Amino acid sequence: MEFVIVGYGRVGSRTVRLLAEEGHEVVVVDVDPERIARAREDGFEGVRGNGNDEAVLLEAGIADADAIGAFTPDLNTNFAACTIGGHHGCRTVLRIDEDYREEIYARYAADVDEIVYPERLGAAGAKTALLGGDFDVVAELAANLQLTVVEIEAGSPAVGKRLSELAMPEGARIYAHGRDRAALTIPLPGTELAAGDEVALLAETSATEEVRALLRAT
Repeated sequence: MEFVIVGYGRVGSRTVRLLAEEGHEVVVVDVDPERIARAREDGFEGVRGNGNDEAVLLEAGIADADAIGAFTPDLNTNFAACTIGGHHGCRTVLRIDEDYREEIYARYAADVDEIVYPERLGAAGAKTALLGGDFDVVAELAANLQLTVVEIEAGSPAVGKRLSELAMPEGARIYAHGRDRAALTIPLPGTELAAGDEVALLAETSATEEVRALLRAT
């Protein structure tokens, strides 16, 4: 698959390395010449420019990319990059920084495919370590597995089915469920899915698209 990653900071650079290790093609976009130089030194193609500039993203190959990840610290740049990516048919992933608030999530969530907030994930790891857990195990799993939250869309073949009735592909599991924007909880096998529900998935990379097809509108 082909990806455009906007921002080669802490989050972007790690994401690029993981994608490249799995054999994907990645182009980095960053306005900082030093970061572009570092990306090229690391062996990646880099385009210097602002992620909110369509001409820059076109130079990076957005017209043919499968997805764009906008991971700069600037939310406005990230959203603009995702908007342009969506216009070109890309899957869009938006980073929200440490000032994450529910109203910000609500404002942007409907316009992108996924939202990530790395600082919250980092805090979860720190808490796990403080409580004596081994967060390295999760980090190792993350290289081969994808953890994501998906909303059940109206028209999805999953609507009206119990979790135990879902024909989940091998290598994918639903581990949490939420309704009416409530906190996600561990579901029972008899939990019946409705449009608008959210489910948290743990899936091998190869099974991700099949799972999404099962849960989204046909």
